[in-house]
Amino acid sequence: MDYYSNRMQTLIEELSRLPGVGAKSAQRLAFHIVNMPVESVEKLAGAMTDARKSIRYCKRCCTLTDREYCPICSSPSRDQSTIMVVENPRDLAAYEKTGKYDGLYHVLHGAISPALGIGPSDIRLKELMARLASEDIKEVIIATNSSLEGETTAMYISKLIKPTGIRVSRIASGVPVGGDLEYIDEVTLLRALEGRVEL
Repeated sequence: MDYYSNRMQTLIEELSRLPGVGAKSAQRLAFHIVNMPVESVEKLAGAMTDARKSIRYCKRCCTLTDREYCPICSSPSRDQSTIMVVENPRDLAAYEKTGKYDGLYHVLHGAISPALGIGPSDIRLKELMARLASEDIKEVIIATNSSLEGETTAMYISKLIKPTGIRVSRIASGVPVGGDLEYIDEVTLLRALEGRVEL
């Protein structure tokens, strides 16, 4: 039985489709939205629409940006000889919060997972190898998650890069097994970065 009008029910249903938003959270958000000033709702809706239309992948590192190249790739102060490979843009943001890494990134947008049908061609490995062939890179730091998929991806990348002569390292085990980088504190991430080991 529906308790609300069709429009309210539709709003709740659409909000509940968002990741991590259950039925109760969607209901709370819906009530909050309908009680907001109309200008604020229009601003929120406009920001979502604008983001969806204008955000794309950086041509160099594949993170999300609204320009051709993201601010990190565009910065002349970054170490152009080091690339940290991460699974998603949230992992990149987690490392940026430490303020201690000054190299470049490469975002894979996933990890190899045969169980889920995700192979090497389904993530941004081809773009990484193209960068390594065209840029003067001295080290690749693999910072994938400590999950089975992350470890599989790290080993696969290592085997691809080793023949090129570029140094390949893996973040140290300060990151707990099964932990997602985006939820780990900056100190642990920094220890993992400083304690990385060569593969």
